[in-house]
Amino acid sequence: MSDSTGQSALDTFPRLLMHHARVRPNRPAMREKEYGIWQTYSWAQVAENVRAIACGLAELGFKRGDRLAIIGDNRPRLYWSVAACQCLGGIPVMLYQDAVAQEMAYVLQDAEIKFAVVEDQEQVDKMLEIHPEVPFLEHVIYDDPRGMRHYTQTLLKGLDELQEMGRIHDRNQSDFLNGEIDKGASDDISVMLYTSGTTGKPKGVCQTHGAFIAAAQGGAQFDRLSEQEDILSYLPMAWVGDHLFSFAQAMVAGFTINCPESGETVMTDLREIGPTYYFAPPRVFEGLLTQVMIRMEDAGWIKRKIFHHFMDVARRCGAEILDGKPVSGADRFQYWLGSMFVYGPLKNVLGMSRIRVAYTAGAAIGPDLFRFYRSIGINLKQLYGQTETCAYVCLQPDGQIKLDSVGKPAPQVEVKLADNGEILVKGPMLLKAYYKRPDATAESINADGYFMTGDAGFFDEDGHLKIIDRAKDVGKLTDGSMFAPNYIENKLKFFQHIKEAVAFGNGRDFVTAFINIDLEAVGNWAERKGMAYSGYTDLAQQGAVYELIRDGIEKVNAELASDPMMSASQIKRFLVLHKELDADDGELTRTRKVRRNFISERYAVLIEALYEGRKEQYIETPVKYEDGREGKIAATLRIEEAKTFPARGARQAA
Repeated sequence: MSDSTGQSALDTFPRLLMHHARVRPNRPAMREKEYGIWQTYSWAQVAENVRAIACGLAELGFKRGDRLAIIGDNRPRLYWSVAACQCLGGIPVMLYQDAVAQEMAYVLQDAEIKFAVVEDQEQVDKMLEIHPEVPFLEHVIYDDPRGMRHYTQTLLKGLDELQEMGRIHDRNQSDFLNGEIDKGASDDISVMLYTSGTTGKPKGVCQTHGAFIAAAQGGAQFDRLSEQEDILSYLPMAWVGDHLFSFAQAMVAGFTINCPESGETVMTDLREIGPTYYFAPPRVFEGLLTQVMIRMEDAGWIKRKIFHHFMDVARRCGAEILDGKPVSGADRFQYWLGSMFVYGPLKNVLGMSRIRVAYTAGAAIGPDLFRFYRSIGINLKQLYGQTETCAYVCLQPDGQIKLDSVGKPAPQVEVKLADNGEILVKGPMLLKAYYKRPDATAESINADGYFMTGDAGFFDEDGHLKIIDRAKDVGKLTDGSMFAPNYIENKLKFFQHIKEAVAFGNGRDFVTAFINIDLEAVGNWAERKGMAYSGYTDLAQQGAVYELIRDGIEKVNAELASDPMMSASQIKRFLVLHKELDADDGELTRTRKVRRNFISERYAVLIEALYEGRKEQYIETPVKYEDGREGKIAATLRIEEAKTFPARGARQAA
């Protein structure tokens, strides 16, 4: 926080926005890449645009407490619509832009949405498709007018037209909006974010201005964030992580949000912006590393030799140099050379040359993946939190990074463990309620006011929290040993050829797994070997691919053998699925978390085959295509064994 005047009054997002417009009117608040050119908006321009949208909504009849759906990619005008809604005392409700129309219908009905601001023609079409099911939806306002010329539905309106109405309204009633902002209170609901729904229907999490501002201030102080930061906002606006990093923290610290041109241009835009502060879930870091490794395999042998030599140096001492720990002079010199020839150019290719702080969260990250980024000098850290805690529970302090922990409780947060190992948290960032679900709210917060996260974990000797798995997913094998599927799956997904994994074993004699190959990585490998294949299903069932996957599984088994808690969880049998697990088919959530119960039911015949010792199994699976058509994928899947290892003593932490 760089300005202390009137600090106590800055307890809602609209007040913070107007404060920045006064204090740093000409500093860049947002940039957007359009038609290949970066457009910059100052804080004063953002405030003016937000005023126009807010007054336009008021002119249409938007009232305090109304909900406004916001659907689309990260666009300045969608973020402005969030702030405009808050100015009027309304509640913005962000939806995942890639959700199919039916999934959106559920949220629109549950949140009783009357107004929606959407990005473009694609989202307008979804609104029109489900309108008969959500008759109380009165206004759909679109940002991008391309393709909208022949739409005549009366509920549609362009955002340009809405802003023009708003500017007229503001001129005629110039004190109206300031009066509405003055009515706002810290305890008002500032946003409603829906849970990912891994176990049932998503729930609307109501968070207050005070909760998100407390989380944003805590994080900004912890990592010394200032108005000078640049962040790339490319993760779904409906995800709590984006709302904390790209909205709440920007509003608190006054830094710049950069919106990429499209999902396809994120890597290019990342390089052009060179963010100082970066956030991505593990799958993004996994994907970047896979691309790097594919490119290296295609390089000449001299380049490959240099790369692998200096990566060995980085693994040996890079993380220690980053943490300021003692390292020998010879290693320091080797690392300096590595920075010139490998790490510097690599960070440049990844768009990470200017990064001061990078975070990952949303799922556990493999220690090896984590160490890779830290070893090349990127200050990657883990955080832990939920939608219900504004994504703010634990943070890793600089210089105290452990590869297998999520750090220490964040400022103002109290964390303790229940008798069964469940993580309980308390602090100013807790949800106010689940929308219209007093039963669920009461179930999630115990008598002492602690939110029950549903995650199982423990504190190590330094007070760092380690997450094992979802408490409900932690089971036991028949011999009584602990079975934590997520822990095993994350180890498997570190291998560049494995995109997704689902482990089974609760109540069973041994552990088995479904594997999804990474089509790009395995395809590249197959082409170099001169293997012919006609698509994913064909490639997935080839003997050489099974050998490749078996090799990865056996490396994981060797690691598990040296972990006293998990040595019984080595994978004995596995198969490679004939299709990629997909959110559109209900197998993953929109945040790419595995929906275990659904998968167990849908693929029961395959699980049975794994445990009955069969060598192959035929299956037909219904699928939904992107154009809405439905079909079936049928295949006879091979089932193979993997080598397991005798349990060894406790291994030293990495």
